[in-house]
Amino acid sequence: MSEHNLSRKTKAAFVLVITSDVRNTEDDETGIAAKRLIEAKGHKVTSHTIVPNDAERIRADVEKHLEDPTIQVIITSGGTGIGSNDKTVDAVRPLLERDLPGFGELFRRLSYKDVGPASTLSRSTAGIAEGKIIFCLPGSKNAVKLALSKIILPSIGHMLWELKRQ
Repeated sequence: MSEHNLSRKTKAAFVLVITSDVRNTEDDETGIAAKRLIEAKGHKVTSHTIVPNDAERIRADVEKHLEDPTIQVIITSGGTGIGSNDKTVDAVRPLLERDLPGFGELFRRLSYKDVGPASTLSRSTAGIAEGKIIFCLPGSKNAVKLALSKIILPSIGHMLWELKRQ
């Protein structure tokens, strides 16, 4: 068996925090697509919220989920670019106890195939806070599908195992 066993069959509880000033949970195609992908792999989405592009409100929503002992994974979508409304990474980064730089690096590499040099504008990141894994993804449905299908879902069992290992 490989030291990095990516096939660990852990089922996780996810929350989706979508940052947007115009979406709601009924028309949020990105969040709906993410929920379908996550649940298709046997995981559970316990919350799907829309939070305005306001750093304090984003941080407060993520902090609320950090306090919930039943949650293992928090995914934010939106606010990872370089525009003035892109506040998610700046709101979440102070909460992170440890960064997972390889996630952002791999995500940008994979997204380069789809969007070319525009992939360098993404500040997508991941890290650990309060024993949970947080992923900050772009707001694009295709970007979220890419991150979930190529990186997060194939390896979440191993990530959670590593996180809990003594």
